[in-house]
Amino acid sequence: MDFGFNEQQREVQALARKILSEQVSAQSLAAYDEYAQPRFNAALWQQLAAAGLAGVALDECHGGMGFGFTELALLVEEVGRSIAPLPVISHGLAALALQRFAGRAIRDALLPAAAAGEILLGVALSEPLNEDPALPLAVKARPEGDDLVLQGVKTAVAFAAQADRILLAARHGDDVAVLLLNPRAPGVSLEALETTSFEPQYDMLLDGARVPAADIICTSDGAAMMDWLAQRVTAAICAHQLGAADCAMRMAAGYTSERKQFEVPVATFQAVGHRMADCYIDIECLRLTTYQAVSLLDSEQPALTEVQIAKIWAGDTGHRVSYASQHVHGGTGIDREYPLWRYCLWLRHNEMTLGCSAAQTAALGRRLAAGEALFT
Repeated sequence: MDFGFNEQQREVQALARKILSEQVSAQSLAAYDEYAQPRFNAALWQQLAAAGLAGVALDECHGGMGFGFTELALLVEEVGRSIAPLPVISHGLAALALQRFAGRAIRDALLPAAAAGEILLGVALSEPLNEDPALPLAVKARPEGDDLVLQGVKTAVAFAAQADRILLAARHGDDVAVLLLNPRAPGVSLEALETTSFEPQYDMLLDGARVPAADIICTSDGAAMMDWLAQRVTAAICAHQLGAADCAMRMAAGYTSERKQFEVPVATFQAVGHRMADCYIDIECLRLTTYQAVSLLDSEQPALTEVQIAKIWAGDTGHRVSYASQHVHGGTGIDREYPLWRYCLWLRHNEMTLGCSAAQTAALGRRLAAGEALFT
């Protein structure tokens, strides 16, 4: 049995790598350091859209390339390799969720424009921590006629100020509603956050924000949809981490092959070689666990355990590769004129987003202690 990628998947990955390698450089990324401007390259985003990659996972009837989550994950991996300032995860997964769960009117109105890069979609998965973890969703939705009115806070919403619609969940009586929100609607306030990766993230404060009936995905059973979405966002973060970690390792390997001490490359020193070998092993383990989770999700099979395992490897691998790469570079590794520091920031960012390794391990332990079968 061939477990490799097929020709079309390799072509998608090659196309993404070609565009990003040509358009993204240390010099172009420097323009987004220290919040000089929002970390979103709109021109590059339009170039990806023109190549069909903004809608890579959407059906052809919606203007997409007709592929699935695997191809989207391969695109995300290449974005991680270049750490390009693009909203691929939030936009791609929001569009994929709408294609699966939204009614025809919403699909016809939004997905062709999303595939063409004419509108930007986002997702809001995080809320402020409650003192009581048993409390339900902090955002509440109350009905007014056919509309819903929102009250509460969503936090760390990536690209909220740039998005045209944001997919989110809200408590609706004893159930969960899922809806699309215009971030510029009355009753919505955005407070910019400062993140280590400089990604534009915002706290979204909702005070009487009205969602028209046409933008409501469902008013019940929304928890299952958001769980479906959260697992795929988590797996996509692992794919991004894979690309970033692989690039950081190769940067370190290249540097140690050229840097000489005692008239020989430092890569020939046993201690340096062992550290790079450990990085390679970590990255290959992350690659296998990520592709396993992505493959199961793409075929709509249960994959919660595989997603959690991949996220554990994403956190641990990012942590170890970042430290090792910095170490073998010496002082050069933290020089702001050298590109490695940006990768280290992203490796840390991805490690902590949607649950660090310790949190994912604890979640696996709770499921195991509850007698749940981790594998099906």
